[in-house]
Amino acid sequence: MKGQRGRLLVGAFLAILLLGFVFRGMNWADFGRALREARLAPLGGVVLMTVAAYLVRAWRWGFLLAPLGRVPFKDLVSATYVGFASGFLIPRAQEIVRPWLVSRRHPISLSAGFATVVLERLVDLITVLALFGVYLFVLPAPPMQVAGPRMDAIKAAGAVTAIGALLILGLLLALHARPEPVLGLLEKLLARAPRWLAAPLGQAVRAFTEGLGVLRAPGSHLAIILAQSFALWILLAVGFQLNNSAFSIELPFSTTFLLIAFLVVGVSLPTPGMVGGFHAFYVLALHEVYGVPRETATAAAITAHALSSLPVLVLGLALLGREGLSLRRVAEVTGEGSSEPYQEVQQ
Repeated sequence: MKGQRGRLLVGAFLAILLLGFVFRGMNWADFGRALREARLAPLGGVVLMTVAAYLVRAWRWGFLLAPLGRVPFKDLVSATYVGFASGFLIPRAQEIVRPWLVSRRHPISLSAGFATVVLERLVDLITVLALFGVYLFVLPAPPMQVAGPRMDAIKAAGAVTAIGALLILGLLLALHARPEPVLGLLEKLLARAPRWLAAPLGQAVRAFTEGLGVLRAPGSHLAIILAQSFALWILLAVGFQLNNSAFSIELPFSTTFLLIAFLVVGVSLPTPGMVGGFHAFYVLALHEVYGVPRETATAAAITAHALSSLPVLVLGLALLGREGLSLRRVAEVTGEGSSEPYQEVQQ
């Protein structure tokens, strides 16, 4: 648990630094006016889009898990909301909590379930990059503050990330298509490790490759997963467009694709509840790229973070009882001192 506390402290410090960047030189009168004048109807739409997006996320996860076993939609929804709610409190907790919750109710190992979460993240990244590519190279360009070398840098970063995502996908495909040579090499390396480490780690890797079974699914199954991914991110894009509209930020819908690309970077920073990273990159996109006044961009960022997090947090906490859990139990599962998930991998 000491390691977990250390990570939380580092994350909190990083969040403070990022919030300092967001609020530096703020005209508080203009900031307060932007918050007061925000229209409520579009903000209600943001909440609806958030709830719908997480339902689609749960639905898609069922298709990723399908080669391992059928999980009822209600269990997928519960694990999704509880998992992501825990992630708002403990950075990256959802990556363990979600497959752990499913493994408690269904004969799916934790490592195999975790592999589907890795694939889910990869599919998300590819989808976001595809939308970003459409924004950059297909759709008419909206007026932007950023041009020249800085815009070239944004395009280059997107290209490098896309290449990295494709390389990871290729590695996972190779691992699933020819697992035995890779596993054989790993077992030779593990033969020099202590038995207490080698045995569970070897079993975990084999279970992980089992979780990649969806990569061999029929093309129609994969096409559904891809369609679900685009539906998920379009719902989130509509939510951000509604949020911007509430603050009278009139930008074309396509600009949300660039905003989302920025936010993917921001939320990858290990801060509690995505605080700081989300806000900083939201402001960077609106203020630095599109010239939205900093105070308005900051008010929109704070509201977008609240309305895309609080519904998930409330629903997740409400579903804790269904899972027979408490926040303390979730913290134990995700902490370094908990051995239960690793024991379940070996079953």
